Amino acid sequence: MPTLKRGLTLLVTVAVTLLGLLLVTFLIGRVVPIDPVLSALGDRANAESYAQMRTQLGLDLPLWQQFLRYVGDVAQGDLGTSVLTSRPVLEDVMRVFPATLELATVAAIVGAVLGIPAGVFAAVNRGRWPDHAIRLLGLLGHSVPVFWLGLMALLLFYAKLDWVPGPGRVDIFYEGIVDQVTGIVTVDALLAGETDIFWNAVGHLVLPSAILGLYCVAYIARMTRGFMLDQLRQEYITTARVKGLSETRVVWGHALRNITVPLITVIALSYASLLEGSVLTETVFAWPGLGLYITNSLLSADMNAVLGGTLVVGAVFIALNLLSDLLYRLLDPRAR
Repeated sequence: MPTLKRGLTLLVTVAVTLLGLLLVTFLIGRVVPIDPVLSALGDRANAESYAQMRTQLGLDLPLWQQFLRYVGDVAQGDLGTSVLTSRPVLEDVMRVFPATLELATVAAIVGAVLGIPAGVFAAVNRGRWPDHAIRLLGLLGHSVPVFWLGLMALLLFYAKLDWVPGPGRVDIFYEGIVDQVTGIVTVDALLAGETDIFWNAVGHLVLPSAILGLYCVAYIARMTRGFMLDQLRQEYITTARVKGLSETRVVWGHALRNITVPLITVIALSYASLLEGSVLTETVFAWPGLGLYITNSLLSADMNAVLGGTLVVGAVFIALNLLSDLLYRLLDPRAR
C-alpha cells in the first residue's frame, strides 16, 4: 500500500510539472511580439486569408480554450508545423535531437571522468596549491563565455595547428554515406562498418565536447569537493584511519563510496543542463542539433519550432530528474 501511494504521488507530481511546463511554453507563445498568422502566411496576406488562418489556428478562441487545445495537441504528439522547414515540429526535433544527445553524452562522460577525481583530489589537499588550482579551474569553467572559448579553440586547434577537423559532425564528403539508424553518427558508422567515418566523426566531436565538458568538469568537481569535505570530517573516517587503513582506501573506498548517491543526482542534472544548454556551442561549431535548430527557428520567427524544442528539452530535464530520484532510492535504502 505505501508503495502504491508513493507511485501515485510520483505520477501526480510528474503530471503537474508537465502541465506547468505546457503552461509556461503556451504563455511564452502568446506574449512574444510575433504574429503566428503572419509567420505562416507572410506580410502580404489579405484580410480574408488572415482571418481564415486565425480561425484555423484557434486564435479567435478564449485564452483558456486555446490552452486546452494546445494541451490536447501536445498529448497527441502534435507540436505544430515549422514555418522554416514546412514539416511537423516533432519530426524535426526527432531528426536533430540525436546530434545533441551525442554531443551532450560525450561531454557528460568527460565531465564525470575528470570532475570526480579532481574534486576528490581538491578535498584531500584542502587549502594547498592543488585545491586552489582546481577551484580556479572551476571558476574559469563557469566564467569564460562559451562562444568565445569555442571560437578561440577553433582558431588555435583547427585553423592554426590543424589538429582537429572543423565545424560540423563529419567532413562534407562523408555526408550521406552512412544510413541513419540511431541518428548518432559514431554509432551508425560502427554499425555500417565505416571506420573512416567513425574516426572522422570522433575528430569532429573533440572540440565541442571538450568545451561543454569543461563546464561540466567545473560543476562536478566543485560539488564532489564539497561532498568529500563533509565525509572526511565524519567519525567513521577517523576510525578507519585509526585502524591503520591506507589513505587511498579511506578516501576512495569509504568516503567516495558514501557520496555516490548524491553524485548521481549531480551528474544527471549536469547531463540535463548540457542537453538544454548547448545552444551557443552548437551555433559556434555548426553542430546540427536541437540547440542550432532552436536558434535558427528563433531568428526566423518560427515560434512553433522554438516552443516545441523548448518543450522537448523541458520534458527531458524532468525525465532525467525523475531517473536520478529513482536511482537515489534504489541505491540508498534510507531514502525508500
